[in-house]
Amino acid sequence: SFPSPESDPEGYLTSWGSHPEWLVRRWVRHFGRPGARALVEANNREPDICLRPVGIPVERAAEVLAAAGLCDPAGNESSAGSGRPSWIRLRRGADPGAALAAVPSVIQDPAASLVADYAAPPPGSLVADLCAAPGGKALALSACARRVVAADRSPLRLARVLDGVRRLGAPVWTVAADARFPPLRSADVVVVDVPCSGTGTIRRHPDARWRLQEADIRELAGVQRNILEGAAPVVPRGGLLVYATCALEPEENRGQVKRFLARHPDFRIEPAGMPDRFLDGQGCLSVLPQESGFDGAYAARLRRT
Repeated sequence: SFPSPESDPEGYLTSWGSHPEWLVRRWVRHFGRPGARALVEANNREPDICLRPVGIPVERAAEVLAAAGLCDPAGNESSAGSGRPSWIRLRRGADPGAALAAVPSVIQDPAASLVADYAAPPPGSLVADLCAAPGGKALALSACARRVVAADRSPLRLARVLDGVRRLGAPVWTVAADARFPPLRSADVVVVDVPCSGTGTIRRHPDARWRLQEADIRELAGVQRNILEGAAPVVPRGGLLVYATCALEPEENRGQVKRFLARHPDFRIEPAGMPDRFLDGQGCLSVLPQESGFDGAYAARLRRT
């Protein structure tokens, strides 16, 4: 039998919810017992498959997909109050390949779509996405940017980005490069969707919860710091640095941004026009699976002054 949820809530969530104890303890600390339980439950549900149209209005894409039986007629209601949904939820059992063939789009969770919406590059800008693979955000950002330079240190992973670029004919240039040493001198908007613990995407990768160790979070925080430091010089005065993760851990998110701002007083947080429910107290994007039904994500828009 499982431990009692009243007398041993951590033990109960560990065994009943099938999560490592160290992670459960951490979430109880950050989100409280009810929040941690809701998060564990969210991680054990099958996620929806959602799609973000690229270069075509969401409403038009939804009509085409609904006519093909791939989404419900109100397929883009899955904004869950986001004000301007940029994604469409596919029907359970719908073939994602058929959906991609029907409309120019990328398969993307609403949390990742919200990161792209939050980044909000000005029309006609040059965007550098320095941790671009597998390419969904670079392709989403290409809809309003003049050009996106998509860099990733793995040529193999970069090939996936190139597949999407060719499929959509998007203005995205791919280059194999380490984000700590960016392949260009300057860009209007620099996006670093850094390697992270991925604790916001456990429902999509159930085994990841058992592979991750607490020490990995400290190690990843070091990698993230180095990438931020490498990216900062590419941002000109008046330019924008967008830091993003699919993690829920404070030292990868708020803590990382706080440390960066202390070292770089010429940057400040500049919120985007987003619904308040997706913004934290500082104006950073914060999407929590237990509240949204989406993956987890965090992003900070940092304007250089």
